[in-house]
This record gives sequence, C-alpha cells and structure tokens, in this order.
Amino acid sequence: MTRLHRLIILAVLCLGITSTASTAAVADEISLREIAAGFVDANFSGVSETAQALAETGDPAAAVILQALREGRLHWMKSDEALLIADRDGREMRLFDLFSEEPAGTARRRDLSKVTVNNAIRNQVDGLIGGLTLLSPDPEARRSAVTAVFERRDPAFLETLDQAIEQEEDARLRALMEEARAAILLADDGAPLEARLAAVATIEARGGQDALSTLAAALSEDAPPALVDAAAEARAAVEARLKMWGYAQNVWQGLSLGSVLLLAAIGLAITFGVMGVINMAHGELVMLGAYTTFFVQEIIRTSAPGLFEWSLLIALPLAFLVSGGVGVLIERGVVRWLYGRPLETLLATWGISLILQQTVRTIFGPNNREVGNPDWMSGAMHLGELTITYNRLWIIVFALAVFALLLLVLRHTPIGLQMRAVTQNRAMAADMGVRTGWVDAMTFGLGAGVAGLAGVALSQIDNVSPNLGQSYIVDSFMVVVFGGAGNLWGALAGAFTLGIANKFLEPVAGAVLAKILVLVFIILFIQKRPRGLFAVRGRAVEA
Repeated sequence: MTRLHRLIILAVLCLGITSTASTAAVADEISLREIAAGFVDANFSGVSETAQALAETGDPAAAVILQALREGRLHWMKSDEALLIADRDGREMRLFDLFSEEPAGTARRRDLSKVTVNNAIRNQVDGLIGGLTLLSPDPEARRSAVTAVFERRDPAFLETLDQAIEQEEDARLRALMEEARAAILLADDGAPLEARLAAVATIEARGGQDALSTLAAALSEDAPPALVDAAAEARAAVEARLKMWGYAQNVWQGLSLGSVLLLAAIGLAITFGVMGVINMAHGELVMLGAYTTFFVQEIIRTSAPGLFEWSLLIALPLAFLVSGGVGVLIERGVVRWLYGRPLETLLATWGISLILQQTVRTIFGPNNREVGNPDWMSGAMHLGELTITYNRLWIIVFALAVFALLLLVLRHTPIGLQMRAVTQNRAMAADMGVRTGWVDAMTFGLGAGVAGLAGVALSQIDNVSPNLGQSYIVDSFMVVVFGGAGNLWGALAGAFTLGIANKFLEPVAGAVLAKILVLVFIILFIQKRPRGLFAVRGRAVEA
C-alpha cells in the first residue's frame, strides 16, 4: 500500500468520525427539541413535567432552555409552534435560536406566545439547572450547582451527583457534593438505612444552620428509630458547636466595637486626662475626619479615579491636619481662658460642637454622605461559623497601630516628655522652662488629630453625617473614665472590655438596655475606683 493510499484511508476515517459526531450532536438536538415541544400550549403541570424531562436527559444544552424558561424568555410561534428565545424590543420581539442563541430575526408580539411559569416552577427549574451544571468545567458554576442541589434535595440528581463526585478534583467542591448527596439521602424515605445513617454523620460534620434544617428531615414520625436517634444526637452536637461559635462571634464583634471606641476615645484620653478639659466638641472633631475622607474621595472620583484604592491612605494625614488644626484653634481661642473652670469649659465646647455641626450642614448639607470602601476593605472571610468582615479587621489593626504610635510619641519624643511632665506637675514643669501653654496647644491638637483619624475609620462602617460624632461622645467618656483618665493602656482596656460586654449583653437585654447596664456598672465601679482601672500618678494628680 502506497503512502498516498494510507493518507486517503486516514482522511476517510477522520471524515467518518467527524460525520458520526456531528450526526450524534444533531440527534441530541432533535431529541431535546422533541422533548421541549411539550412546552407548547402547556399548563403549569405540563411545563413542570417537560422541564423535568429535559433535565433527566443530562444534556448540558438543556440548561440553556431551562434558563430561558426561568427568565421568562421562552416563547413559541403561533404559526408553526417552533420554540424560540425572545426578548422584547419596543413593539417587536428579537428572536434567538433555542440552542445556539444566535439571532433569528424579529417578530411581532402578537405572533408569539410565552411559556408561562409560576414561583413553584421557578424554584423547580433552579434545582434542575443546578443538577445539569454539576459537570460544568467552570468551578464556580459547579459550586453554584451543588448549592442549588443541596437546597432542592431531589433524588433525581443522585446519579449525576455520583458522577460529579467521581470526576471532581477540587477537594472542597467534592466535600460540598458529598454533603449535597447526604442531604438528598436524608430527605429520601426510600434510601437504605445504612446510607441515611452515614448521611447523618456527613451533615453533622458540615455544621451550621443548614445542617440543623437538613437533619430535621430525618426526625419525622415515620423515620426508623435508629435514624431518629442518630439525627437527634447530631442536632445536639451541631447546636452545641453553634453556641460556641456564637460566643466567638460575640467576642469578635466586641473587639470590633472596642476598636471603634478606642479610636473615638483615645484622643479624648489625651485632652481630658492630660489637661483635665471636658471637650464636648470631641465628637465633632471625629466628624471632621470623616468629612475629610468624603471630600478626598470626591476629588479622586472626579479627577483621578485610578487612585481610589489609595483614597483612605491619602485621607489619613489630611484628616489629622484638619481636625488637629481645628483643635489647636479651639484651645488657643477658647479653652485656654477657661482652665480650672470645668463647667464653663464644658458649656463652651458644647457650643463649639453645635457651631461645627451647623457649619458642616451649611457646606455639605444635612443628608448622609457616601464614603466608598476600597477593594481591600470589602468582603469577608469565614472561619467555621465565624464571619470576619475585612473593613472591621482593618479598623482593629488601624486602632492598634494608632495606639502603638501614640505610645512611642509620648515615651520617646520631646513633646511626649513635656506632656508627661505637665501632667505630673504643671508648676514644676513651668519652673524647669517648659512652655506649658505651648504644650497645652500641642496636646489638644494631638488629641484632636487622633479624633480625625478615628473619623477616617468610622467613615467605613457608619453613616457620614453632621451627627456622626454625637453617637460616640458618651461612649468615649465612659471608656476614658473606666480605663483611667490620661492613661492610654486604660483606654485600650476600657474600650475592649466595654465593647465585649456590650455584645454579650445585647442578645439578652437589647441594645438600649445593654448600654444602660454598662453605664450603671461604670457608675458603681468608679465608686470603688474613682481613678479608673489604671490611675495616673503624680504630685499634681495626687493633690
């Protein structure tokens, strides 16, 4: 046989294989069209049966038809009863082929009839599509499919699910598929007892609220006693785990709230603790930091959208300067004339807070302003049943970083040394040449600047409005008094203690009563320890 003959034979074989594959594809398409013809002029029962028949073919192409049915895009021509996908375009309908979704011209609306569905059919189709996409090459499509199958728990998916489990290479996806298979077996009264008992163990290992609702299917009166006992034990184990995860979630939320309180209170701890000034405008200084963040993001959105991911880092120094500058002006213009007169200082700073609120309302308006989250602060991660949002996580990190930076400033810089000297004995510090007036201004400015940093963080989790600061001023004073005025470690301990206590009390007593109980506790606590957890010591303080 010559080389030419071999090439001719090879070409004929290739053509034969291609022809066979094409014929098979055409045959599959014809088969699906024949089944889909059941949608024509069918009632809800007929539509449901036809959808089920399409899904039982196991052909992924059936998912296209079912998706069109789910979206209300499946129509049939009144003239020849041909099924098409159609979208409304003004007075006409744009037509698409049922399988390729290629454009197939247009038609008048009165020439078409829509295959109507109800909510029951939509729910059915969601599960059917999930079963058909279990074998999809796209991992996300398989993940969505297995979620739909788990929720639907239809025994018709078992065969496809077993095939998908056998082929799946992703260990996490395979585990999800096995959990979906277990959910189906638990809901299937005809499944073998041994398989259902194994399914109970699989669902127990899954845990979560889904596991509780799934195990409930095995607690019916008709279920075998062994299965009921196993399911009851599994539910008790899952509930115990959920309770422990609930405690962990409360601790996390308490730490999150504590970090917010720390940011809001740490600047107040400096001004109130070091200077003895009751600054009722501290919340408005926090608010100025939040509005600085909003202003920076507005400029970036209009002038340099590519810098949006860096907007918070750009806003941080600006917020510090804006709030710190306003703080210095308040100290130099008003507070320095009122030292030693706490009631007058309180009234004066309260008046300043009202002025700052009205100024912001005049400039930015009274409505809430939107401050966006960069991508690195969006989303959440899951640790078991514990949900950790990235914005809260970064705020905790930021609060601890600010705390550490303030410690360095107070302990290892000249201004920090002078601040501590004035705190311990103002008269002796003045005799040693320390300009106490300048130290007062810088201290007030530092506390106000830290309040501005708190505003940047709070803009990511709270509404930015002229009333933003009012939500935190009382809690900030509670943190400072509880922790010990002028002591940063006391502010840290006080913020996280009160945050965690609030989150454990809220589920029992409610948000309002929880705050009242915390306030009562602080009142009782300072009766025993008037200087808080960590009292600042010095001759002036002792006096």
